[in-house]
Amino acid sequence: MPDQDKDAPDRLEPRLAAAVVDVFVYLVVLDLFVQYFPRVISESFTLSLLTAVLLKCVLEIVVLVKNQVKKRFHQATTLAGKAAAGLMLWAVLVGSKFLVLELVALIFRDRVKLGGFFSVSALIVVLLLSRAAVRRLLRAGRRKGPRSAKRSAEQASPAG
Repeated sequence: MPDQDKDAPDRLEPRLAAAVVDVFVYLVVLDLFVQYFPRVISESFTLSLLTAVLLKCVLEIVVLVKNQVKKRFHQATTLAGKAAAGLMLWAVLVGSKFLVLELVALIFRDRVKLGGFFSVSALIVVLLLSRAAVRRLLRAGRRKGPRSAKRSAEQASPAG
């Protein structure tokens, strides 16, 4: 039996694959927050999945805006320019939490709640750290390659 369909593409578009993995990571983290933080509520798995997709979209936009502001900060040559860019960076970082809270409230109403400012801030930090950790793990596995990973698995399994 062939490993792949002849008509199927060899590889998935890397950015699409990364986005799907990000959504799954966000889903796991979000559901852990739902389980352990009473102020974070999602009525169903489907709503958690849709919230994870929303978070992925919003956080991608926020990261793009934050990177543009950081670029402005580094390009600023005067103290006033650096101060203005620093203030804009602070506004993006703080404002993004309120944006997430308001979008979730608008779209999901009372069926999904991410708590308040501090719980959503903690959620976003954990989401981004988890995403970075999973991406680092996947990159390390890709550098090793399938043969090396297979050898490692064979060495780790008990002889029987």
